[in-house]
Amino acid sequence: MMKQVLNKLGNALLGLILGALVCITVGGVFMRYVMHMPWHWVEEMSGLLMVWIIFMGVFFAERDHENLTISFLTDAMRPRVRQIVYVLMGVLSVAVLLIAAWWSWNLAGAVQARMTRILGISLFWIYVPVTIGFTATAALMFRRLFVRESASGSGDEV
Repeated sequence: MMKQVLNKLGNALLGLILGALVCITVGGVFMRYVMHMPWHWVEEMSGLLMVWIIFMGVFFAERDHENLTISFLTDAMRPRVRQIVYVLMGVLSVAVLLIAAWWSWNLAGAVQARMTRILGISLFWIYVPVTIGFTATAALMFRRLFVRESASGSGDEV
């Protein structure tokens, strides 16, 4: 129950950010080409919102098993070998995600004092979504190494 509420809240937040991006972009185009009074902040805000959408979306796509997979090699394997390969891919994926999260956290800290030119927002807020998205995705994938999810979404320990 709580998991479903959190999933819906996350989806709603992502939808709100996407809606804001669309409104800002459409408004920016209207103001620039129809009113001839451009909003100069649209590009910076759009970039910031896009980064959050992308890296929150990475987690939500993995949560919902909607990431792109190419499985013709694993489909050809025997079930036991396939299971071993899935575990190895999971461990490697978690490691790569955590390394990328660590690097992005260091980068976010390094640019924290720098501000965007128009909005004056710290560049930290442009780099930290990478850390958040990759860390959350790594945690989810790490959990899946030990807990098998049923079709209903509840986890059973392996």
